[in-house]
Amino acid sequence: MAALRLPGEPGADRPGEVDIQVRPEHRRRGLGARLLAAAAEGLRADGRSSVIAQVLAGTPAVPFLESHGFECVLTLRGMLLRLDEVPAERVARLLAEAPAGYRLARWRGVVPDEHADALARAKHAMADFAEYEGTPWDAHRVREMAEIVAKRGDDLYTVAALSGGVIAGFTEVVVPAGCAGRAAQYDTAVLPEHRGRRLGIWVKAAMLRWLGDECPGVREIETDNSGDNAHMLAVNEELGFRLERESLEYQAAVSALPASGR
Repeated sequence: MAALRLPGEPGADRPGEVDIQVRPEHRRRGLGARLLAAAAEGLRADGRSSVIAQVLAGTPAVPFLESHGFECVLTLRGMLLRLDEVPAERVARLLAEAPAGYRLARWRGVVPDEHADALARAKHAMADFAEYEGTPWDAHRVREMAEIVAKRGDDLYTVAALSGGVIAGFTEVVVPAGCAGRAAQYDTAVLPEHRGRRLGIWVKAAMLRWLGDECPGVREIETDNSGDNAHMLAVNEELGFRLERESLEYQAAVSALPASGR
């Protein structure tokens, strides 16, 4: 099977996203190439100029993509935090080390109006996907993201560090319906001019305290970090996250993909 996702409007600058799966016993018969060609047909019909694929490192998908013109643009390290292994005193200590001149704000669901523009600006501090994110962050988009999460029955929790009316840093976690099981870390970012003050680990510690109080059924938090984001990797390791997997983001120009034989 080949699954193709086309985010945004047709012809948008944002790339398409493709996922190709072939059962092991049917590999090396050209099925993957035929599926990729069919997906390329859909990308061209939608006016896309590029496509990305995410695969696990060390799997047959890596040489397959590379043989079809894909280039690795990002390494992602999947990490997992088991909350029952995080000492309460570690969280308390990190919260007590609050950076001077900042205060915390938090909300569940859609961002309050007074923080919407500031959150959109803070989103631009993220660099991991800047090359192919395409659509700029604005107040409408940050609200829309929370609404999409809510429509599938989950909750978006946000903790932000404020300096005056500016969101200097923030972190987001999506909690599954029923407030139990494994939550997913979404974005965490600190504005460049506010870095070096341990704001990232401060807001993450505040998130752990909040989830512990409000969602005790949440047992784990999973996250993906760019392999070259040494600072965030160090923050997560200090909190107790441990490496679970490594995945790779590959990108290719649609013009370089094979054409369908039909």
